[in-house]
Amino acid sequence: MLRLALFQPDIPQNTGTMLRLAACLGAAVEIIEPAGFDVSDRHLRRSGLDYLDHVTITRHCSFSAFEAWRREAGLRLVLATTAGALPYTDLAYGPDDCLLVGRESAGVPEAVHAAADARVVIPLRAGLRSLNVAVAAAMILGEAMRQTGGFRHP
Repeated sequence: MLRLALFQPDIPQNTGTMLRLAACLGAAVEIIEPAGFDVSDRHLRRSGLDYLDHVTITRHCSFSAFEAWRREAGLRLVLATTAGALPYTDLAYGPDDCLLVGRESAGVPEAVHAAADARVVIPLRAGLRSLNVAVAAAMILGEAMRQTGGFRHP
């Protein structure tokens, strides 16, 4: 199962959007804390609406705890970053990939970049910096699902 990891999310509405995305597409979600808001079930329910009952969410108290879990699980870490060199559509995704998006305000620190097995970028028009993190997550998760046969029409 593909996984979407959120590194220290800042904005509850974006987190709710990504939780809804994961629920609808059948991906698990890893939340790497600390977050910029209270990630209790009550607050997540407010931003994720009734979709939270349809997504598996695991909270990790730090990046080092997440990284230990990920390595033990044998998952490849794919980082979405504006500093990536490989367009997200050029990577061959696998079902054991964990797609990581950074903080809305600051991305991820260099140590997280170094830990990534692959770093992908969404090519943008010249002079524009980045997309909303939930939009970027949807594009990359969608491509990974397309490549791995994750889309099945009911």
